[in-house]
Amino acid sequence: MKKVLVTGVNGQLGHDVVKELNKRGYEAIGVDREVMDLTDGEAIKRNIYNNNLDGIIHCAAYTAVDAAEDNTDMCETVNSRAVKEIALGAKELDIPIIYISTDYVFDGSKEGEYVETDNICPINVYGRTKYEGEAFVRDIIDKHYIVRISWVFGQNGNNFIDTMIRLSKDRDELNVINDQVGSPTYTKDLAPLLVDMLESDKYGTYHATNEGFCSWYEFAKKIFELANIDMKVNPITTDMYPTKATRPLNSKMSKEKLKQNGFKTLRNWEYALKDYLSE
Repeated sequence: MKKVLVTGVNGQLGHDVVKELNKRGYEAIGVDREVMDLTDGEAIKRNIYNNNLDGIIHCAAYTAVDAAEDNTDMCETVNSRAVKEIALGAKELDIPIIYISTDYVFDGSKEGEYVETDNICPINVYGRTKYEGEAFVRDIIDKHYIVRISWVFGQNGNNFIDTMIRLSKDRDELNVINDQVGSPTYTKDLAPLLVDMLESDKYGTYHATNEGFCSWYEFAKKIFELANIDMKVNPITTDMYPTKATRPLNSKMSKEKLKQNGFKTLRNWEYALKDYLSE
């Protein structure tokens, strides 16, 4: 039985990846902060070298985008330096690694969809540190998959959908940003694709989100429609809702490379949302 280390098991994606691996007969070793603290190099080495691994799926990250602007060092430690250690471990053991990255490596100024080879130009600390992690993986180990995702939602943890539903309980109208456009990513749909990648040798950088694009405003409208919640949603612009970290306006990412390499793309985000809400 093959053993795969999955970091961030208590997060939305890590949780679903472990479920998918178990379903396919792997021994999934899911670790969280308590077991493998990403600020502790020794803990990282111990978890990688003591488990006789056949692969690593690295889902854990420092993802508090606004807080990252003030906690630069912690964000760099987790998203960059720890990734270097993990990649070195994978290289030493000669096993593949999947590194989860983000649309935030782009500045969002492009017209149309970003492809994997487009210029990197992060506009916040989180995006910069995630790209540094990408660079370490690319430079250190050939057997790598770098998978950029965006607007993540899953059963195990907090996300935009849960926030909208929670806010609807004591408000009758909400203002939601309408000039940032991207694709939601359902972790239940993404997890099988990641395991498919692990079972192939089509290494490289990929974009993997659910199909279709929307703004946060359109996403919110669809959430309330499918959840049968009567809510007035007002479209606003990014400059009407200032945040500590700047966000890219365009997060549309092309999934053509997935198709070219024989991987199955994820279903449309509206079907994924419907499924999530029914669960």
